[in-house]
Amino acid sequence: MNKTDVRIVFMGTPEFAVASLSALVDAGYNIVGVVTAPDKPSGRGMKLNESAVKKYAAEKGLHILQPPKLKAPEFIEALQQLNAHLQIVVAFRMLPEVVWNMPPMGTINVHGSLLPQYRGAAPINWAVINGEKETGVTTFKLKHEIDTGNILLQEKIPIAENETAGEVHDRMKEIGAQLLVKTVNGLVNETITEQEQPQSSAELRHAPKIFTDTCKINWNKNADEIYNLIRGLAPYPAAFTMLNNKTLKIFSAKKLKQPVSTSPGEYATDGKTWLRFVCNDGWIEVLDIQLEGKKRMNIGDFLRGYRFE
Repeated sequence: MNKTDVRIVFMGTPEFAVASLSALVDAGYNIVGVVTAPDKPSGRGMKLNESAVKKYAAEKGLHILQPPKLKAPEFIEALQQLNAHLQIVVAFRMLPEVVWNMPPMGTINVHGSLLPQYRGAAPINWAVINGEKETGVTTFKLKHEIDTGNILLQEKIPIAENETAGEVHDRMKEIGAQLLVKTVNGLVNETITEQEQPQSSAELRHAPKIFTDTCKINWNKNADEIYNLIRGLAPYPAAFTMLNNKTLKIFSAKKLKQPVSTSPGEYATDGKTWLRFVCNDGWIEVLDIQLEGKKRMNIGDFLRGYRFE
């Protein structure tokens, strides 16, 4: 089968997915439909905001579907009429079986980890939070259990010691896009052999959704753990602590393995250039922050305008 004969439906919403959709278009594949999230009101004027995938698809003149519910009969019918050979999912909602089982070539997903490690909603964040030196991207076939389908291709990605989740994300979206094209090429040419994932192992690490409790810094932990938490949640949703009863988001920091004589969570500052918090085995010096009700700024600018109680 020629690549232009393969009818593909693409499903995705954020900027991460745009790189994959763009790579498929540039590779000459026939994208017969793009499924993305419905427009949502946002901002002071509650203006309808389009997803990054919708904006790209509209620019390219692609057919767009925005179903509020993926099991809705009218959406299922519209999807069937597209007569896709293959569906591709990148950073999208969980699909019902009636959707992912529809095309004859199956539905494939691009996942931001080396499966079976870090199955779940936030694989990039958790890899950095856990201090991993390496992660990767995986293409695989969807099945009932989340992120457990047969692996198609994988590519490893190193994580630098000071790299944030946001920086890993930006590199991964390009690497993942190229791996996706390579995967589709292999499926079309029938040169890929699917590999089953191990379904259970005590050594597997998971990547659940990030909640507010995940982001709150526990200063009783050591400097390495807190530093990795800050990196793993930057730039969004950001690790935070409390400063004089207000939330202080921390986007960037550095570790200081120096003796301390005060309790974890207490802070010290020269009032001009540095602000440090005590942890279990040293200090965390914050560099890039945002205090509740204020804009994001570097520590020097913050200290010039802040008065400590």
